[in-house]
Amino acid sequence: MAGPRILTPAVLAPAGYGYEMEALERLGAEIVECAPNEAAFIAAAPEADAIYAKGMKVTAAMIEAARKARIITCASVGVDYVDVAAATARGIPVTNCPDTFIEEVADHAMMLLLATHRRCIEQDRMVREGRWAEGRPQLNKVPRLMGQTLGFVAFGRVARLVALRAKAFGLRLMAYDPYVDELTMSALGVVPASLDQVLSQSDFVSMHAPDTAETRKMLGAKHFARMKPNAIFINTGRGPTVDEAALIGALQAGRIAGAGLDVFEVEPIRPDNPLLGMPHVILSPHNASASARFDEARKRRAGQELALVLSGRWPMSCVNPTVLPGSGLKRWQPYAMERGPNS
Repeated sequence: MAGPRILTPAVLAPAGYGYEMEALERLGAEIVECAPNEAAFIAAAPEADAIYAKGMKVTAAMIEAARKARIITCASVGVDYVDVAAATARGIPVTNCPDTFIEEVADHAMMLLLATHRRCIEQDRMVREGRWAEGRPQLNKVPRLMGQTLGFVAFGRVARLVALRAKAFGLRLMAYDPYVDELTMSALGVVPASLDQVLSQSDFVSMHAPDTAETRKMLGAKHFARMKPNAIFINTGRGPTVDEAALIGALQAGRIAGAGLDVFEVEPIRPDNPLLGMPHVILSPHNASASARFDEARKRRAGQELALVLSGRWPMSCVNPTVLPGSGLKRWQPYAMERGPNS
């Protein structure tokens, strides 16, 4: 009898599927590729026992065609490229990697905060361009970091690790997240606050909200208008959570002092985007999670999630956990112990 078939688009896998197959091999499973377009996926979907989502959107039509599918797995934190509502309607769990590379993202967020605050790129250019004497006068206008306020918009796993790092620099911490209880925040020395309080009182605002229908363009012109003129905006979450035109307008008008951005409304960023010409903005190419262990860790996790569900057990992570009780999958104790309000 043939083992389970896992359908995936033929993209982003130049090294093959060795890491995923470490957990799947014992099941006799095979990962089957299709062309990376909706029509090809739909044609192959009826025979799929699982979907390994990567490199393209997984639409409601694709999910509907996968009549046998028991799981949709993403080897990423974000699942915005999967129609989770359609999967939930079909009773299919959607899994991600919520904790595989959060340390790297937290490091990156802190790097962007420090680099924008201390004008790292501008200082580097002064040296390279023979403008040595300009460096100290510029930084003489920059306030001391210790004692300033870092405010978080959303306080999930990454934000909590940023808070631990920021505390060592003597920053005051506050956060807005209606889905996180106050005790979780206060245990980390973070003051629970409203969104308006975070925006109006913070010297640094760090955005960590996921991309959902609720959070799309969550921050717009009226929000940037509430920020301090010396404030720096950091985003290592998702680009579409911010009205980028409003952010650009705030930066151009001097309503905020700068930004450190790893994510953008449109990616890759367009060559005519005004952010590219702003010296007080530091940009990175949506690579905050990257490190030497990135591919290995996330691919192993994807294989483990697929293997758990295909062998009849609950996954470790599930972004639509309401489907699990009626899924026929067996609940296993480690998942029950580890689940929290943000699982």
